[in-house]
Amino acid sequence: MDTEYKIKLDNVTKEYDLYKTKSDRMRNFFNLGNVEVPHFWSLKGVSMTVKPGETLGIIGINGSGKSTISNIISGIIPQTTGTVTVNGDTSIISIGAGLKWNLTGDENIRLKGLMQGLSIKEIAELRDSIVDFADIGNFINQPVKDYSTGMRSRLGFAIAVHINPDIMIIDEALSVGDDTFYQKCVDKIMEFKEQGKTILFVSHSLKQVEMLCDRVAWMHFGDLREIGEAGEVIQHYRDFSEDFKKKTAKERREYQQDKKQDQLDFNIETYQDTLIDQEVKVNGFSHKEAARKVGKVLYKQISPAKMTTPTKWMVALSVFVLLFFSMVNISGHSIKHSVKDPVSLVHPRMHKMRK
Repeated sequence: MDTEYKIKLDNVTKEYDLYKTKSDRMRNFFNLGNVEVPHFWSLKGVSMTVKPGETLGIIGINGSGKSTISNIISGIIPQTTGTVTVNGDTSIISIGAGLKWNLTGDENIRLKGLMQGLSIKEIAELRDSIVDFADIGNFINQPVKDYSTGMRSRLGFAIAVHINPDIMIIDEALSVGDDTFYQKCVDKIMEFKEQGKTILFVSHSLKQVEMLCDRVAWMHFGDLREIGEAGEVIQHYRDFSEDFKKKTAKERREYQQDKKQDQLDFNIETYQDTLIDQEVKVNGFSHKEAARKVGKVLYKQISPAKMTTPTKWMVALSVFVLLFFSMVNISGHSIKHSVKDPVSLVHPRMHKMRK
């Protein structure tokens, strides 16, 4: 049945505003005038489901949207439009993901454990196993900012796999470390597969994806190009890669530039109209019914990106009240006295002269 899923994405998009200055960012948030900002769409309407106990690989060239999807599913970043449904607790494993660099490794273990709802006693029981798995020795008592990339990745992986998540998201976490650590990671992933846990595996290593994954999603410049049985999708991706390598340097550059331009030119209103037309054509809805259904899917989980007019008025009122009380405090008068005699609030000397 369609409802039997751990993860479901419905027409998910992700937009990044390419601000030139910090002031442009602030003006756009407070909705002060027109700010010309290029929009880059890392995801252009992605829909997929992941079944319970399934290991789904996500592949694609750099900039295709792989890590964006994993970060949205794990709750690190929000989607711009679309609906994301995750039935269970997630734990993302990537190079240093979620680690606080100013804290020691030990403190990060406690912090991550508490964030996942573990008690102090439960964290203490897991601590030695995590340290042993990470194999970073006395560095466990040093700030994470002093760790190498491999050490951060090992600690992040060790913490994530020991807090027993429902859904594990692995984003290039096996790309660093020696063969011994790599094998420990693979063994742990296979153990989770046997336990029936749901796993998302993001990697450039097709051999790893082929070995670990049941199905594969091929991301391509913000689009879900293909999703299906692992061997079939991986072979299609290999065919594409071989054809791409045969192109001249100019042809490869032009192809990439065209695809990135498509991500800049993507228009959410046009995409929404396309979805509405599909609902009318396929399901026989009226245009109004289709628009209502599509709008619910695209925007029911979304917060406004800009400050609305009522919010701006509330902020302005809050600032005024804050300034008023600050001036009262500086003047040394009570609020009751200041309200009766506002001249004294503006300048205490004027108040004395008037007396």
